[in-house]
Amino acid sequence: MRLIGYRDGETRYIGAVEGDTVLPIATLDDFYTDPAGRLEQAQGSQAARLALSGLSQVPPVPMTAKVFCVGLNYRAHAEEAGATVPDHPTVFGRWHSTLVGDGESIPVPSTEHGLDWEVELAVVIGETLIDADEGSAPQAVLGYTAFNDVSARSRQFDTTQWTLGKNPDKSAPIGPVLVTADEWDSGRDHRLTTKVNGELMQSGYTSDMIFSIGRVLSYISQTSTLRPGDVVALGTPEGVGFTRTPPRLLVPGDVVEVEVEGIGVLSNPITGVAGRS
Repeated sequence: MRLIGYRDGETRYIGAVEGDTVLPIATLDDFYTDPAGRLEQAQGSQAARLALSGLSQVPPVPMTAKVFCVGLNYRAHAEEAGATVPDHPTVFGRWHSTLVGDGESIPVPSTEHGLDWEVELAVVIGETLIDADEGSAPQAVLGYTAFNDVSARSRQFDTTQWTLGKNPDKSAPIGPVLVTADEWDSGRDHRLTTKVNGELMQSGYTSDMIFSIGRVLSYISQTSTLRPGDVVALGTPEGVGFTRTPPRLLVPGDVVEVEVEGIGVLSNPITGVAGRS
C-alpha cells in the first residue's frame, strides 16, 4: 500500500492511496497501536473513498513519534564533507514538530543566510524494537518514505552538537507517501535526487550507504527503544550545498524537490522568516 496522513478538523488520520482517491484506515494514533492489524482490516474494505485532491495532508506518523537521523552515512558525502568514514552510525534527533508534508513552506531562520538540502531514504517503524540484531531488525519496518533533512548550517557548525542546526522550524519534509514494506524492493539500488528550481544538485544511490538499514536500527535499538510510528532517516548522498564553491543555499523564492526512486517527489517552497508562525 501507499499510505498518507491527512487532517479532518483537529483529527489526524491515515489512509491508503488508490489512484486519485484515498481509503480511510484509522486515526493516526489508533493505527500505530497495531499497524499490521489495521492494514489487514483495510484489505477489501468497502469504506467510502475520499478525493485525494481535497485532503489536507500531514506527516503519516503520530505526534509522539521519535525522529532519528543518521549523519555521514554515504561514503561520497563523508568525503565531500572532509570527514573520515565513521566507525559507528552518527545518530542525532529531530523533533516531530519539524516534520512537514509535500507542498508545505519551509522558512529560513533569521540567523541563517539560507538552508541546506539533504535527500534521504527514511523508514517508519511498525513493531517495537528493543536490543535487536542486525539481521532481524528490518522486519520491524512498516514502510519506506522520502525525507529532506533541511539544515541550518550556521547553527549546526557553531558547536560540535548538531541539535539546533538540525531542528529549524518546519524543516523536515516527509512523504509524499509511505510505501509499505511488502511493496518495497529492498534488494534494488534506489536512486536519490535533489533539485533546486529544477536544477539537479544531488544524485546518488542507496548502495553507497556505509551502514545498512539493519545495522542502523540495531544500533539505535540497543540504547533507545524504537516503537511503531518512529522515523529513522538514513543519511544523504553527496551534493549538499555547503560543500560547494561558493556555497549554495536555499533562500526565499526557491523550490526544493527531493525524490527517492519508487516513492515519489517531495516539493517544498522556501520562504522568509515570517513563515515561521
